Formats: sequence, C-alpha cells, structure tokens
Amino acid sequence: MHATTVAVDLAKSVFQLAVADSSWRVTECHRLTRTQFERWFANRKVSLVIMEACGSAHYWARWLNSLGIEVRLLPAAYVRAYVRRNKTDAADARALLEAARTANIDPVRVKSVEQQALQGLHRIRSLWMSTRTSRINALRGFCREFGLSIPQGARTGVEAIRRVLADPRSPVPALIRETMRLLIEEIRLLEQRIAQLEREFTELARHSAACTQLMSVPGIGLLTATAMVAATGGDVTHFKDARHFASWFGLTPKEYSSGSIRKLGRISKRGDRYLRMLLTHGARAVLRAAALARNASRPLDGLRAWATEVQHRTNHNKVACALANKLARICYALLRDHAAYGNPPPRPNKKLERTAFAIAA
Repeated sequence: MHATTVAVDLAKSVFQLAVADSSWRVTECHRLTRTQFERWFANRKVSLVIMEACGSAHYWARWLNSLGIEVRLLPAAYVRAYVRRNKTDAADARALLEAARTANIDPVRVKSVEQQALQGLHRIRSLWMSTRTSRINALRGFCREFGLSIPQGARTGVEAIRRVLADPRSPVPALIRETMRLLIEEIRLLEQRIAQLEREFTELARHSAACTQLMSVPGIGLLTATAMVAATGGDVTHFKDARHFASWFGLTPKEYSSGSIRKLGRISKRGDRYLRMLLTHGARAVLRAAALARNASRPLDGLRAWATEVQHRTNHNKVACALANKLARICYALLRDHAAYGNPPPRPNKKLERTAFAIAA
C-alpha cells in the first residue's frame, strides 16, 4: 500500500489514522496503540502526515521527520470547524484531511527539543510564582483574621509576617504559629528555586544572539527575550510581516465588518497568553519610565515620546496594549534583520542582572 497522506488524531495511548490517496479520498482507517503506531510507518511510503498542534505533537513530528516524512501541524482551533456531526476520533482524523486542503491555514512550525525545554522552564517558573503568591495571600488572610494589618508588597509583607511570628506577644495563637512559619519557609524555598531558574535564563541569554538583540529594546527583559526565543526559535521568516507577528500574540483588535462598515473592537487575546502578558507588563514598565523621565524634565526617546502622545488621547490600559503591540513589531524587525535596537543604546548587561529574588540567592 502506498499512501500519499495520513491524518493522525493523537492521544495518550490510542491513535486514529485516516489514510488518503492523491485525490484526498479516504482509503483506510486504523485505530492503533502506541506500539502499533510506531511500527505502522515502517512498511509504508507516506509523503505527508497531518496532525493537530496539541500535546506530544511536536515530539511525534520530530520522530516522523527523522524517518524522512514531511509533517504538517495545524492549529486545533481551525480544525474543529471541519468536524462533521458528532465528534469522534475518526471524524477528527477526517477533519484534519479537509483542513489540510485549505490554503489559508498556516501550519505550526515544529519546535525543537531545546525550544520545548526552555518553554518548560518558563512554565515551571510561572507555577512556582503562582504557588508563592497563594502562600503569601494565605498568610495575609490569617493575620487579618487575628486583627493584624500587613503592608502591601510581597517581600515587605513576608518580612512583616515573620516579625509578627517572632514576637511572642503578637495576637497570633500558638496553635497556628508554627504552621505559619512552615509556610514562610516554603515561600523562602520557592524564592531560592526561582532565583536559580533565573540564573539559568541569564546564562542562556548570554550565549544567545537573539536574546541579546531583543533585550536591547526598552521593556523587553530577560524573561520576555528568552520566552520569545523559545516560542519562535529566533526565526520569524514564516510570518508575513510585523502585524501578523503582533496578531500571533493576540495584540491586534477584533474586527466586526460588513459592507462599507468596519468596526474594530478589543484585542483578540489569541495566541500565547504568557508572552502577551510579558509584553503588556513590559509596556507598562516603559510607560512608568516615561512618566518618571517626564517629571524629571529628562528627554524622551522616540518610543517613549510616542507612548506619551498616545496616552494624552486615551486611557492607560489602551496605551499599554498599543505599546505592547509596537514592542512585538519591534521584536519582529530585530529578529528578521538580526540587529539590535539603536535608540536608546543597548543595555543588555543591566537586564541580565535581575535582582527580583536577590535576597533569596
């Protein structure tokens, strides 16, 4: 049997295959285990394999590429529209064949092992940060129940709670005092782990030309640069232009148009939520730096001057989204041209010296 195209609906242990000929007609359907799936391609001549860009898809794509088979990963959200009637594994596999015939669905690039490992480190850091935040909020809540007001700020708050627990005359009961100390020790351990992870990011960024170029942009720091390199591999040639790159992060407005009426709404918030969050926070940092420079009567560079002008016309959140969009476009230009941001002069060393968790180092 010489198949031309094979659509694979991935799962943990069961893989549904739809085999199509050169005319895109389904000739076979198979339901295979993981072992059978690995053996199935040994005696087959397959020119193209189509899969959804879901969990484990990049691993299987790399494995099939090593066998000399072309792999096309399609966004799962776009494939769903081609599922007819009831959703089953067989229907999903056939929907992949229909979606692959559509010329306007851009496939997802297969990520390397290094890219996925770097993305995994960022996800681990996010999990540790959320765990740290939940522990701090729990301690604040306990103190509030006993009539204690804790000042704002994570580090300031933890230090205040530590002093309260060290004071034998504080209103915190002895029954819960020792357990709250354990929570503070857990927070301290999380901060040490986060600091170690950021040192690993720093070492990686020092040896990455793409990270160095990205960190020359105002508002793009160590986390944003390494996360963007992990998502793109430092190559943006598969994007049509800077606007498509910004829309990939969900930073472009939704459009509701009909006839001669064109309405633009809020940003779409599609794509990588983590990177969109980092870009938005970077934009807020640029706005704050611009406000401080303006209050000190210092000159503003072109980017901050543009953001200040936009801020005079609309509210702060809209300016932050607009500036995040512009930062994404600037990053696209730098990765495309392999050049650093020229104004202001690059200061990558300052951004590599992160001090967020220096106290835990």
